[in-house]
Amino acid sequence: MEEPIINRVSQSGLIQLDLETMRTPGERVFFDLAPLLFMGLALKEKDYREFLAGHDWSAYQNKFVAIGCTADAIIPTWAYMLAATYLNPIASCVVFGDLMDLEKNLYLTQIEAIKAEEFRDARIVIKGCSKEAVPTEAYVALMQKLQPVAKSIFFGEPCSTVPLFKKSVQPKNNS
Repeated sequence: MEEPIINRVSQSGLIQLDLETMRTPGERVFFDLAPLLFMGLALKEKDYREFLAGHDWSAYQNKFVAIGCTADAIIPTWAYMLAATYLNPIASCVVFGDLMDLEKNLYLTQIEAIKAEEFRDARIVIKGCSKEAVPTEAYVALMQKLQPVAKSIFFGEPCSTVPLFKKSVQPKNNS
């Protein structure tokens, strides 16, 4: 008679967190100021304002937008702010930077929403492999969020983990 297969991982009490499941669904878009530069070097305020006023912003409806400039040019801060005034009412999220900055921002927002207390004295495995790229900043932010409450934190897969943190046991003071 064969012995039943026992899933020791599920019996271990480990909580597995997969940051990929925290990825905010939705389309990401980059709004590049480079094509709006005069001779590829400078932004003319009048031309820029006319472009923004006449631009069809509906393409950004409910999307996650990063505002930046791929050209090597000095762009005044107000230019990004002005573009944001058009995007804020229609986009789901608007950030300054590139698409990776946008992704970091979305992950950090998800991590901020975690109720750390739900992981008090938990043994946590933060999953390492994912199909979608997860910014390293998200892993660091998750450690910062969970380390104060967790009993232990590991990285990897439940069957092969790298220990990262273990809460030290403080002796009770009998005085």
